[in-house]
Order: sequence, then C-alpha cells, then structure tokens
Amino acid sequence: MASRIKFENSDEIGVFARLTNSYCLLPSESSDQFYHGFEIELPEIPIITTSIGGTRILGRVSVGNSKGLLLPDLTTQQELRIISEFLPDSVKVQRIQEGLSALGNCVVCNDSVALIHPDLDRESEEIISDVLEVEPFRATVAGNSLVGSYCVLSNNGGLVHPMLSIEEMDELSSLLQVPLCAGTINRGSDVVGAGLAVNDWAGFCGASTTSTEVSVIENVFRLNEVRIPQMSFGIRTNLIETLA
Repeated sequence: MASRIKFENSDEIGVFARLTNSYCLLPSESSDQFYHGFEIELPEIPIITTSIGGTRILGRVSVGNSKGLLLPDLTTQQELRIISEFLPDSVKVQRIQEGLSALGNCVVCNDSVALIHPDLDRESEEIISDVLEVEPFRATVAGNSLVGSYCVLSNNGGLVHPMLSIEEMDELSSLLQVPLCAGTINRGSDVVGAGLAVNDWAGFCGASTTSTEVSVIENVFRLNEVRIPQMSFGIRTNLIETLA
C-alpha cells in the first residue's frame, strides 16, 4: 500500500528518504512519527538514520537498489562507516566523484536497469553499472534531463512526468521492461521523484497526495498485490542512531 506522510512540514518524501528492497535511509533528525511510519511498513529491512554530507536530503544526493548504494563524494568518512556497518552484507556501497552530485536527481533505477542524466561522466556510468549491477541508459523524461526527479521506478512499474508523450512512454517502457504510467504527486506536482519513495511492496508519498493519485501509485507499482519477500538477512528493525 501507499502511505501518506510528512517530513516536518514537507510533503517531499522522496527528497529525504532513500528506499529499496534491502534497506531504507532516513534523516537522523527524523521525528518519531516519520520514522515509525516507515518502520511499520518495512519490518524486514534495516532502517538506517543518518546524514549525508551533513544534509538531510538523502533521497536527492544518493541512489541505490537492493544490490548497491552510491553516495556523493561529500559523504564524510564517519557517515560512510555507519551506513556501511548497518547495510546488509550483500549490498555494495561506494562514494562517487561526480560533478552532478545530486545523484538522486540524475539517476533513477530498479534492480535491473537505470536511466541516467545525459551529461553524467562515462566513469560514473561504469560505476553505476558495476555497483548497482544494472544496465544504464542515457535518457530524458518529457525533455527533462533530471530523470530521477521526473521518474520513480520499482521492479514492478514506474511513475513518470504527466506530460510524457505516448510514444516516449512506450519507448521508455520497452527500455525498462516495466509498465509505466504518467501521473502527479502531492496534489498535482509533476516532480514525482521528490514526492514519492517506493520499493516492491510499500510506498510513501506526501500527505497532500490525493486519493486519485494514491490509487494510480498503488496500481502502477502493484502495491496491493505484492507480498514482502523473505530477506536473507532477517528482521532488523531497531532504530540506528548516527551522528551528523
């Protein structure tokens, strides 16, 4: 299911959270209500509270899937150590030197494929392919280079900018091998990546998201159909505190 939630006074859940099938990153200064909203829906994956480069916008500066996590070069050694310690052993984590440091805006992926900003470095493209174990494709979404801002992916489907043409949607869907749907978040916002965090069985969107928008999210990501997979690393639900 998709849960409506707020981070302080913000509905931009995807800005602050990085969610995959293997782990979830939340800001270390999250309120109890925000943290517990994730904890209830994600009982079988570790929820790691941290900062990245001293910031709380984890979803915008990182990119990851169930196999790996890429962090910007501004990530401190202490932050990297804490995140690495509490990630599942099977997840690779690496800092990446990239001029386009807001990785969450420039890359969107599931466990098989990634769309990347057309101007991303070739070396960065290779690191994305290696660490996340995906096939990367340089692309735009409705003419926007910030693919992570205007597209959200899981292994079940994807939500894209509402102005994406039918031809573009068919092309992207064929490329990604998942069904896509054009839609909005937070009562009409087209920046879907900023307002939504999903994995294969749970979704979190801003509190202002309408019932119609929630229904679209649940349908395209099949959130009412997919059961929680059995994770090999077991249940880890304790709050993990870190220092900024």
